[in-house]
Amino acid sequence: MFDNSGQTRTSLSELGEFGLIDHLTKHFSPKHTSTVKAIGDDAAVLDFQDKQALVSTDMLVEGVHFDLAYMPLKHLGYKSVMVNASDIYAMNAKATHITVSVAASNRFPVEALEELYAGIKLAADLYNIDVVGGDTTSSTSGLFISISVFGEADKEDIVYRSGAKPNDLLVVTGDLGAAYMGLQVLEREKQVFKANPNAQPDLDQYTYLIERQLKPEARKDIPPLLKELGVKPTSMIDISDGLSSEIIHLCKNSKTGVSLYEEKIPLDPAMISVCEEFEIDSTTIALSGGEDYELLFTISQSDFDKIKGNPNLTVIGHMNDENAGMHLITRANQAIPLVARGWNSMDEDKA
Repeated sequence: MFDNSGQTRTSLSELGEFGLIDHLTKHFSPKHTSTVKAIGDDAAVLDFQDKQALVSTDMLVEGVHFDLAYMPLKHLGYKSVMVNASDIYAMNAKATHITVSVAASNRFPVEALEELYAGIKLAADLYNIDVVGGDTTSSTSGLFISISVFGEADKEDIVYRSGAKPNDLLVVTGDLGAAYMGLQVLEREKQVFKANPNAQPDLDQYTYLIERQLKPEARKDIPPLLKELGVKPTSMIDISDGLSSEIIHLCKNSKTGVSLYEEKIPLDPAMISVCEEFEIDSTTIALSGGEDYELLFTISQSDFDKIKGNPNLTVIGHMNDENAGMHLITRANQAIPLVARGWNSMDEDKA
């Protein structure tokens, strides 16, 4: 989480709420002309002019969404921005502004929150996002982060979950399942450390998987790529809760069925290797793992030639009539009903 050996620890109470906000946000400066007023007043003022504004929000809770035993605070700050920005890219839009609210218990000194905000700033700078407000308060149980994200797009460019039609192609970006297997590696090493605090983990072979878990990258490149290719998706969603869950969301919102082909699901070799090590089926992980923050979308068959061969995009299936149902077509050509077994934050076992 935060290496405090030999470092000064400043109590949050020394700065107070407004002093802490000033301290943590002093390095943020607006980058967008749409930012009329950012941090420092009762509310931010944004002017999107002839664009449509998009808004989404997510909360991350210690012990539910992250474990500070292996999640560095700087990485957590970065990831918290990615989780939210991904929702805007999933609407085929551009993320432009965020507000950040943090509740922290007294076990966190000012220096720890500086690390958190350093990650937030890095993400905001790399993704060209303005931090325009937020709040800080105390917590009696750990760390809570709530981020609201704002975006913009031309009305005709926005894509919803509800536009897929039978015979549309189902497309995914990147590869799937690596973030979940990165989490499994980290959880295993946590248990090893508990048993032997002197153990030094060798994680070099797991670098890609761990990075996908601790420092995911939202796909800000995809909306402009699709525009360049002359493709507007018919429906779109980001993959945060697992591929199967997100496909079912598209089907239910669009009132369609689907055929998802197991052999087409993109898997990184490192992910397959670690699944074998853990004796876990890689397809199951791709379907249910979650936290990939890739984009899943549908396109008209007439647009296939425009995306064919693009290394960022993989066609993994097609949409059907609603009464045909939702199925995974296995490598053995068996049709298995698609079931949502991805992340559920309301699961009592996770509380």
